[in-house]
Parts: sequence; structure tokens; C-alpha cells
Amino acid sequence: MAKISTWLLLLLAFASSARADRLPAPISMPCREQVRGRALDFWVGDWKVVNAVDGTPAGENRIARLLDGCAVTETWHGVDKGDDGMSLFTYDARRHVWDQVWVTQDTSRPGGLKHKTMTGILYANAVRFQGTIAAPKGDIADRTTLTPWRDGRVRQTIEWSKDGGKTWKTVFDAFYIRKGAANVGASQAGDPH
Repeated sequence: MAKISTWLLLLLAFASSARADRLPAPISMPCREQVRGRALDFWVGDWKVVNAVDGTPAGENRIARLLDGCAVTETWHGVDKGDDGMSLFTYDARRHVWDQVWVTQDTSRPGGLKHKTMTGILYANAVRFQGTIAAPKGDIADRTTLTPWRDGRVRQTIEWSKDGGKTWKTVFDAFYIRKGAANVGASQAGDPH
């Protein structure tokens, strides 16, 4: 019996080491080494969010980088009761692209659950994500643009199109102001360039 236990232990040890040998060696930090992998760095932090039109409070948002930069989480708390949501952004270092899943407590309504992919890095290092929302009266094209401004703010614009992208309607337009920074609100002074 002791001989069988010894052989069983040796077999398990060999199987464990063989399995470990088959895993590829980790690359240092592939998501941080690529320019696109750092595309959301400007957005990481704790934010007060104000409406771009009049500077009234819209909510608070916390953006955190995790897993050596391969993931970014968003935790949104709006000023209205029940206006909460979370995003998980994931960077695929093989495809050089970010994907987003946004979820709220009501995934049955249009916009309550979204899947988007980064479509590009635009002028002034703005990033754009786009996806499609299934709605009872037809699909809605949904795009979000995050633009870093020189004064440290970030402008987020969410637009919807019901005609396949021919025309777009802004459904959310806000400035993110870092908590603890001077409140310049919705001032259009300065620019992202």
C-alpha cells in the first residue's frame, strides 16, 4: 500500500510539473506596453461629473485600472435614484482593441446593458467606443467619446443613431472633474487640443 501511495504522489507531482511546463512564460505587461493599451489612462481616477450644458451635478464616477492594465472598471452613481451602473473594459493585447460591457440594475431597458468596442483614437487623444442596442422599435447605434482636456477635465459624449449612423442625437454630455480639483464646471474655456 505504501508503494502505491508513493507512486501516486510521484505521478501527481509529475503531472503538475508537466502542466506548468506547457503554459507560456508571461510577458512582462503586454497591455501597458502597447499605446492602445494605455488609451484610457487619462480617465483613471475619482471624478465629479457635471452636465456640459449648465454645470449642474450629473453624478460621480470612479475609474480604476486593474490586472496590469488589461482591465479598467467604471463605477457610476448618478444624482437620480437608481441611476447606477458599472463597466468592465478589457484590453485584448493580441487584437490591440478595448471592449466594454456596461450594465445597470435594469438590463431590460434600452441602454441598461451595452456591449461596445473601441473604434479608434481620435484627434486630441479622444477615444471612441461604439456598439448596438437592441430596442423594441429597432436597433440603436450607440457611441461614446471620451476626450481629455488640457485643464485635466474629461468630456464624455454619448450619442445614439436610429438611422444607421446617418444622424446622431446626444443623449449624455458631461464634464468629468477630478475630485479635489478646482471646479471649473461646464466652462467651455480651454479645449482638448
